[in-house]
Amino acid sequence: MTRHWFDDPIPAPDATVLAAARARQLQLTKPPGSLGRLEELGITLAAMQGRQQPQLDKVWISVFAADHGVVAEGVSAFPQVVTAEMVRNFARGGAAISVLAQEWDARLEVVNVGTVAPMEDLPGVLDARIGPGTANFVHEAAMSVEQLHDALAVGCEAADRAAIGGAHLFIGGEMGIGNTTSAAAVACSLLSLPAAQLAGPGTGLGADGVAHKAFVIERALAKQRSDQPLTALQRLGGFEIAALTGAYLRCAQLNLPALVDGFITTAAALVAVRFRPELVDWLFYSHCSAEPGHHRLLQALEARPLLDLGMRLGEGSGAAVAMPLLRAAAALHARMATFAEAGVSQA
Repeated sequence: MTRHWFDDPIPAPDATVLAAARARQLQLTKPPGSLGRLEELGITLAAMQGRQQPQLDKVWISVFAADHGVVAEGVSAFPQVVTAEMVRNFARGGAAISVLAQEWDARLEVVNVGTVAPMEDLPGVLDARIGPGTANFVHEAAMSVEQLHDALAVGCEAADRAAIGGAHLFIGGEMGIGNTTSAAAVACSLLSLPAAQLAGPGTGLGADGVAHKAFVIERALAKQRSDQPLTALQRLGGFEIAALTGAYLRCAQLNLPALVDGFITTAAALVAVRFRPELVDWLFYSHCSAEPGHHRLLQALEARPLLDLGMRLGEGSGAAVAMPLLRAAAALHARMATFAEAGVSQA
């Protein structure tokens, strides 16, 4: 049997640092528990990074873009050309994630994993195009096994770049017209849920459009359903969803915490965690999006998101908005004085 990079070991967060971080929290100049979840986030970051004083100065954002053959079934309110148009918008700095990355001084890269047509060279955009979008999974598998492995490797390479760049946190984003349909199909396959429970408005479908979307997903599931994570991804996923899955797997192998964004990135996280359950210790979940199926995915992962702002944009935008909370948690844990250091009496 061929062994792949994604079969390599995933380490656990440092248990010794975890215990020491818990002890340190009890000595900081505040009543125990008074900083709420920020305390546990700081402790978790310390264990992930293997150091008593966690840092979150360097944040790396990779946005993966690709097109979807299932768009031919009329599942999106926007035309397929918008995927490439938004890639250009990312490059010009006009997208939400572009603004947020600049605001937080985060490194942003955009990776073209598979737009329908090749694109011109653009600043900040990497060409890793596997093909002209996925196949229409109503009729055939979305991608071949070889294409799946290629897309996973694209995510792996992004995580490697982040680690080499000294990143303390990885954020994955996505862009792809039709990708909420793909994400819902993958999740339905793995969770044995009817499409009506996970299909949502995506880019702005009305009730009839959502019902049609669910119908399309059910047609696909009748042919493509699998409870095996990578098989479900290969048959029903998108190149950008597979790249996200690969990025999360590689981040865990590299001891690099990852902050998951919304519905589509959580579907990728679900695939990754179902494939390698030990990965769960390396993920934070930024927010619960307004996409109806997202809450169910978070429940399936037993995840506690940091925010609930009614967002449903994607791009990594929700994760970028939540990131300063993790940055605050790291700073508080690392830089607050202990009672002994401050000369403050304890209760």
